[in-house]
Amino acid sequence: MNIVFLDRTSIPASHDIPRPSFPHTWTEYDRTLPEETFERTKDADIVVTNKVVFDRELLSRLPKLKLIAITATGTNNIDLDAAKDLGIAVKNVPGYSSVAVPEHVLGMIFSLKHSLIGYHRDQVTSDRWATCGQFCYTDYPITDVRGATLGVFGKGCLGTEVGRLAQLLGMNVLYAEHKGASHIREGYTEFETVLKQADIVTLHCPLTDTTKNLINAETLALMKPTAYLINTGRGPLVDEAALLEALENGKIAGAALDVLVKEPPEKDNPLIQAAKRLPNLLITPHIAWASDSAVTTLVNKVAQNIEDFVVHGK
Repeated sequence: MNIVFLDRTSIPASHDIPRPSFPHTWTEYDRTLPEETFERTKDADIVVTNKVVFDRELLSRLPKLKLIAITATGTNNIDLDAAKDLGIAVKNVPGYSSVAVPEHVLGMIFSLKHSLIGYHRDQVTSDRWATCGQFCYTDYPITDVRGATLGVFGKGCLGTEVGRLAQLLGMNVLYAEHKGASHIREGYTEFETVLKQADIVTLHCPLTDTTKNLINAETLALMKPTAYLINTGRGPLVDEAALLEALENGKIAGAALDVLVKEPPEKDNPLIQAAKRLPNLLITPHIAWASDSAVTTLVNKVAQNIEDFVVHGK
């Protein structure tokens, strides 16, 4: 079996995918550009990738390809219908970050609610504390996490765990029904109602045609001016221009993002530039998933997916 890993640097260097037990060749590339994908995969039986795009046109040119092993949960970079039509199996790794991502979300909640970004920034950019004239100053709002209402959009593994942890902290948790749904399922709350009532909105839904720009000027306008937005799902769930406008004009109180529409972002990305001056905007570089235990689980599961497919026919 000829196995090609197209984007090795998508996994921390401290971890490696265990090699299969069956005879194989294993080729790795740090990263692969779109114009390089065909040449690197034309002789592959198995492709390992995180974010490289495989559309129908490309897949149809790879008759040897039998399996795409994704080193992630999301599969939106693969044309799944085309893969099915062409007899190419696609295996992802759900649930590996079920501890790491919810913990990251909780960290973001505390950072936003206690204005940690602003207070920390003051200490490294000014003499505000040294010159305030007393033992403390309270330039930025500090509000309790306990008793706040958390609106969770996406009730899968990650959204459910975020909700569970939030309830343990004394938060009121609402799970949002799909936008425009004619029927509200048990355990869910109507989409617009969640936006209007939530003190914090956190996104955990998959990226689809219906969820792209789920948070836009219209939905942001429904949120409280004291509410916060957290996105650790997919960047395109949020209209970045609309979010920046809402932050700069006080339409919401703040935001914390672990994902952006384009990754890596351009140096002049407006949100990243704004984060340099806004005390209520926190951006991390898509690392909510990347705890040591999560990455260990991920690489072992990828290896198991490959082994199961080749050796056990699963």
